[in-house]
Amino acid sequence: MDRKDFLRGLGLVGLGALTIPAIKACSSGDDDSSSSSSASDTTQATDTGGTSSSDTCSVTATETEGPFPTKTPGSLVTSNIVSDRTGVGFKINIYIKNTKANCAALAGAIVDIWHCDKDGYYSEYGGTSMQSANFTTVHFLRGRQTTDANGLVQFTSIFPGWYSGRATHIHVHIYNASGTSLLVTQIAFPEGSGSAVALVNASSANGYTKGLSGYTYNSTDNVFSDGVSNEMSTVTGSVAEGFVLTHTINVAS
Repeated sequence: MDRKDFLRGLGLVGLGALTIPAIKACSSGDDDSSSSSSASDTTQATDTGGTSSSDTCSVTATETEGPFPTKTPGSLVTSNIVSDRTGVGFKINIYIKNTKANCAALAGAIVDIWHCDKDGYYSEYGGTSMQSANFTTVHFLRGRQTTDANGLVQFTSIFPGWYSGRATHIHVHIYNASGTSLLVTQIAFPEGSGSAVALVNASSANGYTKGLSGYTYNSTDNVFSDGVSNEMSTVTGSVAEGFVLTHTINVAS
């Protein structure tokens, strides 16, 4: 059983720009605002999070799968889940470990992930009060991979946006090699003035036009408010070079 109630009444905001402008080198004629923007883009995230759930060999917290789970995940076996979405570059590294083997790497596990785009929208859903924009016929930012000998799966994506009532997050569903469900969970992001969440949402040039006005932080999030000690990821990088998320999830297999 999930330890959280199904999320209801999520308010979503309008679409922003859908293209990323080309990055231009600064010239002597650049104005102060351009120089400031360039400096901000190269700022490295300083609030990068902590070590993930492998600190103790216990199963990572279970979370709700809804309200936008992937409908046919077996048809989306891909490591590049960007599709036509634009935003700040993002690499996702997820390690799966087995608590029944002293948290050794779990090879052959099937890992599904999904998250919203920079504007807070999910593919495969829409046209309802829960999500006004209709993306029912497309499958962006969803993918499936199988863990290697190190228990690792990797995805190429764009940095997630946010929507009303939720902090920035990624959904994960893990199965064993036979397809039996092992865990549904979510990945939390570090927050703070130097975090990737803050840096990306200040990057209007890359289409993140909402900023953090009205943002829901982990401490008041419907899912994460009871703690994120074993769901917190590490996120490093900059807007200019992109960000890398690393996280470990423990399952009992």
